[in-house]
Amino acid sequence: MTRSHSTTRRSLSLLLLSFAAIGPAAAAAYPERAVTWVVPFAAGGPADALARNIAEKVAEKLGQPIIIDNVGGAGGTIGAAKVARASKDGYTFLLGHVGQMAAAPSLYKKLPYDPAKDFEPVFRLPDTPLILLVAVNSPNKTVQQLVTGARAKPGTINFGNAGVGSTSHLVGALFAQRANIEVTSVSYKGAAPAMVDVLSGQVDAMFDQSNTALTQVLGGRVRAIAQTGAKRLPQFADVPTVSETVIPGFTAVTWYGLYAPAGTPASVQAAMYRAYRMAIDEPALRSRLAAQGIQLLQDDEYSADALRKLTTEERARWKDVIDQVKIVVE
Repeated sequence: MTRSHSTTRRSLSLLLLSFAAIGPAAAAAYPERAVTWVVPFAAGGPADALARNIAEKVAEKLGQPIIIDNVGGAGGTIGAAKVARASKDGYTFLLGHVGQMAAAPSLYKKLPYDPAKDFEPVFRLPDTPLILLVAVNSPNKTVQQLVTGARAKPGTINFGNAGVGSTSHLVGALFAQRANIEVTSVSYKGAAPAMVDVLSGQVDAMFDQSNTALTQVLGGRVRAIAQTGAKRLPQFADVPTVSETVIPGFTAVTWYGLYAPAGTPASVQAAMYRAYRMAIDEPALRSRLAAQGIQLLQDDEYSADALRKLTTEERARWKDVIDQVKIVVE
């Protein structure tokens, strides 16, 4: 009897040890299949290009593919709402940005998600400053000339943008507000058609993200007269910042972050962050992004905490701008 009890205890101990060994192994197995990053914009745009560049390397570190799911529409809020409703199993994430995560609560009367409650920040991606562009034959050779002309004839300068509430729209509104000028906003269904009218001179100027503006500038199709980062990008070394010319202290960038549906396991978020940090520290990826006019960050700026802080600050910042300019999306 004693021997039987002893044998049973040993068997139970071995079984418990085996479960203990399996537990960490199972946790370490994430992800066991492909992961989806929802990009809430159409394929081929700056957000899509940035996501694909980074996802390729993160997938290598994860050991599983990352599928880019382009879900455009309504300033990116349709894609954001899809992720807010997604399973919390760690296989669906949102590549959110300033629009959906900071400006949208003030822009839309009815928003199908709550950026503060429905998502958890995972990591911040490198920033994309904006470039103020004019046609190559524009009389405004500098940003100072553009501002002077706008002050002389209020409302006669047109700023194209990628849509009501888009980053280019918001930054244009902030620029006009801070420069104390009155401009006419012309909204398009995307940056591409807005760029067409900048090229032809139908609109006077446009703020475009640096990674897409670079191609147009290098091709000699438009002229860059200012950039919105805190310092000049190497690719635009001859282009002054807004801060050093007409509005001291002015900075505005398109920032991106990866967000998980609220309730996604912390271990899954940590695994995604580790893979990302390994990827973003690779010299090859950093060089590729820098060559595209993407602004790399300091190490401590990539974390979930840094993204959470940024998101909160930017909500307050853009609410002030939207309230003052009275931009509303039905």
